[in-house]
Amino acid sequence: MDRIEKNFKYFLDKYGDIYEAYENYGQKVHNEGGPLDEKTRWLIKASISAACKHHYSVRTHIRKALKHGCTREEIEHALMLVAPTAGFPAFMEALMCLREELDDNAL
Repeated sequence: MDRIEKNFKYFLDKYGDIYEAYENYGQKVHNEGGPLDEKTRWLIKASISAACKHHYSVRTHIRKALKHGCTREEIEHALMLVAPTAGFPAFMEALMCLREELDDNAL
């Protein structure tokens, strides 16, 4: 178990009911909040995480995007859209996360 999982487990053990409410809200917004399809929602979430420089969430959202049918090219494009809005460094850090998640041998 890595440090992120340990921290999350600590939070769940101590504040499980609060997390449950948070998770229910997030699921409701994700699934019933509007007309966007599943893939688009995950691409947006990956991009928002990248723009906010939340590297752990970038990785999580990349994994979920891949799980829900997004291609590497779609994810890269969504992340590239971060550069002109939130900055090139934010995009480059998110791109590194994507490459590491895909075990890119070029790193």
